[in-house]
Amino acid sequence: MSWQPSREGKMTLQQQIIQWITEHIERGDWVAGTKLPTQRQLAMQFGVNRSTVQQALEELKAVGILESKVGSGIYVAQNSWDSLIVQTQPNWQKYIDTSLHKPNYLTIQLINEYEQRDDIIRLGTGELAPSLLPTTEIEASLKELSLQPKALGYSSPQGSDKLREEICEYVKKRGIHAKPQNVCIVSGALQALQLIAVGLLEQGSIVFQEQTSYLNSVHPFQSVGMQMLSIDRDEQLAQTLAQKKRKRQAVFYAVPTLNNPTGGVWTSFEKRQLYQACKESRIPIIEDDVYHELLFEAATPPIKSMDESGQVLYIGSVSKTLSPGLRIGWLIGPTTVIERLADIKMQTDYGSSAISQEIVLHWLQSGKYEKHIKSLRKELIRRANFVEGILQEKFEDIASWDKPKGGFYIWLKFHEPIVDKELFTKLLHRQVLINPGYIYDPQDTQHIRLSYAYGTEVELEKGLNILFEIATKKK
Repeated sequence: MSWQPSREGKMTLQQQIIQWITEHIERGDWVAGTKLPTQRQLAMQFGVNRSTVQQALEELKAVGILESKVGSGIYVAQNSWDSLIVQTQPNWQKYIDTSLHKPNYLTIQLINEYEQRDDIIRLGTGELAPSLLPTTEIEASLKELSLQPKALGYSSPQGSDKLREEICEYVKKRGIHAKPQNVCIVSGALQALQLIAVGLLEQGSIVFQEQTSYLNSVHPFQSVGMQMLSIDRDEQLAQTLAQKKRKRQAVFYAVPTLNNPTGGVWTSFEKRQLYQACKESRIPIIEDDVYHELLFEAATPPIKSMDESGQVLYIGSVSKTLSPGLRIGWLIGPTTVIERLADIKMQTDYGSSAISQEIVLHWLQSGKYEKHIKSLRKELIRRANFVEGILQEKFEDIASWDKPKGGFYIWLKFHEPIVDKELFTKLLHRQVLINPGYIYDPQDTQHIRLSYAYGTEVELEKGLNILFEIATKKK
């Protein structure tokens, strides 16, 4: 036992000692239960400080290779072989725990898992029912498309030229004047948010939002070090934004038309108020407008239509109207911003699906898209009335809600703070899946996001009856 660690090697003295002891155990020189020399003896043998030996032994004890016996000394642990086997594998849990992207809340993980089951009644799902998707018409569209070989390859960084041109024509009806170079095709609105987070903002930037926000249920900004701040839109908005922002970068995330999850709709005055307040502090606005086509009454112009200086980044999508599976959305903004985000997109996925882009282009050019939207709105109105009828019959004494103005959701508020993990779990045991308010605002124990867009009438009625039964027992 004349070995000593090298002071000129790349490994530290502590690492060399750990390796030396581990090799002795692996070779069987020191079997389970073997008592090690004292720290003083090892320090003298190795020619190092006692603290160096102590640190090496503590690390080996931490991973289960050695163990201490009070008043006796340090021994090779009985399960040392198991620990050694683990040491030869990557510590994946450590990789996971220290990774950049934050995990979803457990409730959201359960929602994502149980939404895939056919035996679950989905009362909160944020997508259209399969019966509302124009499956037959999309299938027929594939036969009508005349695909050129180039269309099946990688598209340009910003997406299909023709589709971007068509989107510019489409958004003119919303009062938005853009050119193809101002448009980037994205794989849904969430990717647009992710690109903005990593492509435009520095760590520690502020993302202003409303108190109850979709962004609290996903982490595109939080996972790259952004600070989320909830803001009340009142008469002091401009002053509040300036005070909170100070010298840091900031953006304001807004869903003015059919907010997810509340279903709220801003007035033109409210949109103008936010635009002016952000303009004073030079705060860009991210306008998420993916639900506007599902408004039951005529929509007011978006914030982007007021934009004269490229302050607003505008997000649209067909995921809520035509098909979430197509994964096609668009981001409209200044050319320099779009080019930057398109470059990052090419680094991550090399462009959105060429086939999906061709399908969306065909539906926009042929007029099929707007025709589909009209019939879809009628069906959503019918479903909203059906669900509201059940609520009026059963829930008026225990909850309140606003009449839905469009989209998918009713923001149901119970009179008592009963919306917690216990309620969520009890409903799940009865095969009913809800989206509780606390995933959109951690302090919210009264709301549920009810969707009338997914379940059948039979499922909606059964699910609401079970919700009523369990909710009344919790009062």
